[in-house]
Amino acid sequence: MGFAPDILDQLRTTREVRIETRRAPDAPAHRTIIWVVVEGDRAFVRTYLGARSRWYREALAEPDCTLWLGKEALPVRVVDATQPDVVAAVSRGFEAKYARSSSTPAMVRDEVLGTTLELLPR
Repeated sequence: MGFAPDILDQLRTTREVRIETRRAPDAPAHRTIIWVVVEGDRAFVRTYLGARSRWYREALAEPDCTLWLGKEALPVRVVDATQPDVVAAVSRGFEAKYARSSSTPAMVRDEVLGTTLELLPR
């Protein structure tokens, strides 16, 4: 089961969200700003820092995370989304949604493509 259409619409139009991660279920929470793209009825994130990104490492260790849309907490689970066709579609999504940002090229570098994650509602 995917996200409700209204949540997908919010994710499509919101430029930045916060992701809350933990290195373990009982560890302190860490929040950081990330970008999210929607392709079809699926939502994806990626880190421009690659595998060294703190939130990414924590999300891999503890996949149950929280996405913050403003003040709304959205419980999510992250899963690997590094299939070549998905990675290519997500890259196109970043280039389209964030076309005016000077940071966009960092999100589509070969070195970071392997950090593509899908967000699933939980």
